[in-house]
Amino acid sequence: MAFDYDLFVIGVGSGGAAAAKTAAKYGIRVGVAEKEALGGTCLNRGCIPKKFIVYAADFALKNRMAHDYGWSGGKRHFSWLRFINSAHQQIKSIQESYQETLQKAGIELFRSQAKFIDEHTVEVDGRNITAEKFLIAVGAQPTKPHIPGIEYGITSRQIFKLPHLPKRLAIVGGGYIGVEFASMMNAFGCEVTVIDTSEIILSGFDRDIRRHVQNGLSNRGIRFIRNSTAKAIKFCEDNLLLTIAGHSQKIMTADSVLIATGRAPNTSNLGLENAGVKLGENQEILVDEYSRTTQENIYAVGDCTDRLQLTPVAKAEATAFVKTVFGNQPQTVNYEHVPSAVFTRPEAASIGMSEEKAREKFGDSIKCYQTKFQPLISQLTIKDEQALMKLVVEGESERVLGAHMVGEHAADIIQSLGVAIRKGITKQDLDDTIAIHPTTAEEFLTLN
Repeated sequence: MAFDYDLFVIGVGSGGAAAAKTAAKYGIRVGVAEKEALGGTCLNRGCIPKKFIVYAADFALKNRMAHDYGWSGGKRHFSWLRFINSAHQQIKSIQESYQETLQKAGIELFRSQAKFIDEHTVEVDGRNITAEKFLIAVGAQPTKPHIPGIEYGITSRQIFKLPHLPKRLAIVGGGYIGVEFASMMNAFGCEVTVIDTSEIILSGFDRDIRRHVQNGLSNRGIRFIRNSTAKAIKFCEDNLLLTIAGHSQKIMTADSVLIATGRAPNTSNLGLENAGVKLGENQEILVDEYSRTTQENIYAVGDCTDRLQLTPVAKAEATAFVKTVFGNQPQTVNYEHVPSAVFTRPEAASIGMSEEKAREKFGDSIKCYQTKFQPLISQLTIKDEQALMKLVVEGESERVLGAHMVGEHAADIIQSLGVAIRKGITKQDLDDTIAIHPTTAEEFLTLN
């Protein structure tokens, strides 16, 4: 059978775009479909705009520190609309570069929803398109709890479209999305309250890291309501009344309520049942170690599967898929040492095992090295600012199993340690390394 394409990719986010561009280098015919803006969640309503907000918020924090560093002058004014317009212009420019790259690679782009008719056919904008192989890279979307008045809550998707900053912001959910927005909006002067079902935010991270970030945010004025969740939202006289249930039972007033309770695979309306592609309990696409679905010619990568929901992971899965299927170089992705970061202030980052996970696997043979100290930049101004560094090592060999940090440049420092930890670095290797002084990173080389 003659197919229209050798590979057809559904979704042009980070994973889908990486797969399409890599596959085109092998000289195969590639088509892609995207019903929304090119670049997916990461570019349009995730990593990139979020990091722009982090930078904008940092100016507010640094402005407060400037006086202690000898700067004087009038108070600056922050324009949310001016900032958002600048961010959107840059995002639009990146979207255009996505399209140009696809065109230069000879990849045909369809700006519409794709729906499977059978395992080799999709319908796109009223046209049936066939392909020998398909890659699904449609990502995930924010979820909302089924509570009265949930229509008044916004998600991370809408927060970038707010016409103005809320004076009082309630955030439901203490994962990295909710916590990052809490940090940013607090820096802009918003009164922020985080409601979380756990005692400590950032479930999944090392417990010491979680506590340290929560304490740091509390010191900056963010309020935490623990072991509780939202029960209802009601609109009343230009305000939102948020009913809270659990350990704390109260009604609080807010101007906006951000729902950050998780994300779900974006797998509806794809006609996957027509192609024999099976889903898991949470509507995620089931895949094997080579990203193959239950239909042998259809693959899936990124947040629509049941693996790590991180942009670099989606790209790695996409590249491994192409090399396996079209490059005759079977590859899988190693998820053991994937770094992650939380762009709060203070910033947090981790790679490898938390202390809790290490103890589950290795028992009492593990050791932990940890330090808290005041970063140099805050010694003239924020007297209670503390950085935290922690190494989790294995037994007598002291092979580093995990590295965790809260503090200035945590993400960049942990990223730099990533290669070494993957290669089996030991605590002694760090001790034997000569540091650059004065830096924050040097503290990892002097842990006792």
